[in-house]
Amino acid sequence: MKKFLLAVGLLSIAGTALAAGKPCEELKSEIAAKIDAKGASGYSLEVVDKGAAADGDVVGSCEGGTKEIVYKRG
Repeated sequence: MKKFLLAVGLLSIAGTALAAGKPCEELKSEIAAKIDAKGASGYSLEVVDKGAAADGDVVGSCEGGTKEIVYKRG
């Protein structure tokens, strides 16, 4: 029974960490690396509040879903 409670406790902590999401700058760097690896140039990535009007395509969300990363061709 103690092992079960320990497992439940650890899983709840892990779930909270995943729900928090990645920091925006970290995710933005990962997305930029993937885009660069495909040979793209002349683009920008911008972090905006979720639902904010932005010209471009949403390519990720961060900060627990409160912000989005927008891709724009330049």
